[in-house]
Amino acid sequence: MAMDEVDFYLHGDDMQFVEIELDPGEAAVGEAGSMMYMEDGIQMETVFGDGSAQQGGVFGKLLGAGKRLITGESLFTTVYTNEGQGKKKVAFAAPYTGKIIPFDLSKYGGTMICQRDAFLCAAKGVALGIAFQKKIGTGFFGGEGFIMQKLEGNGLAFAHSGGTVIQRQLQPGEVLRVDTGCVVAYTPDVDFDIQFVGGVKTALFGGEGLFFAVLRGPGTVWLQSLPFSRLASRIFAAAPRMQGGGGRGGEQGGLVGGILGGTMLGGVLGGDD
Repeated sequence: MAMDEVDFYLHGDDMQFVEIELDPGEAAVGEAGSMMYMEDGIQMETVFGDGSAQQGGVFGKLLGAGKRLITGESLFTTVYTNEGQGKKKVAFAAPYTGKIIPFDLSKYGGTMICQRDAFLCAAKGVALGIAFQKKIGTGFFGGEGFIMQKLEGNGLAFAHSGGTVIQRQLQPGEVLRVDTGCVVAYTPDVDFDIQFVGGVKTALFGGEGLFFAVLRGPGTVWLQSLPFSRLASRIFAAAPRMQGGGGRGGEQGGLVGGILGGTMLGGVLGGDD
């Protein structure tokens, strides 16, 4: 399917939003609940699936929706079409503090592998699929699970990350060991595997989980400094203290909850994810 070619502008620093400019007849697809604003003349339509298989009949729509459901997304997306005169703008905001990453899929062979909840919006025609981890150990213990998102097409797609994002270009054979929750996206030529952190004491009390993600080049990877799961675990650990009314009993309960809920169990079972 032909991709719509769109212009875009990124606004903000830590709480970014992307503003997409559409020519008459062009359209963008947004994740449910991500729209910030749109100008008069843009029509929005909620569709079943990812918006890329609308010409494929009922089976195509069901297939697109099924892929989204497996990757943990909503069954529906929203298509924003410029049906007015002249250029119109629609904006999409990131759901939490971090950066929005624009991917021109034509520069990466038409495919990008992302963590399951990274997709924000795209030019209409970009397909959201699924990518199975080749090694079952990676799927069970790799933090991102057995299934990840696969963005396919030749247009622009936008993903969001937590905190600050860094792009690393790996040379052939170059290895990078990463906390499993910090992997945002990588090109399909990168080999993704997991590795045990080492000794039992390090695994139990090091706070980094049992496994590292091992990324081997060649290829390009994008890493985030603040996975949402890490932020959520800190909030969860602090919740008993905030609910304790400031008393010593509340503080002690918060301490125990923080150790068991955040540091010990969360770290041992899944790293930051």
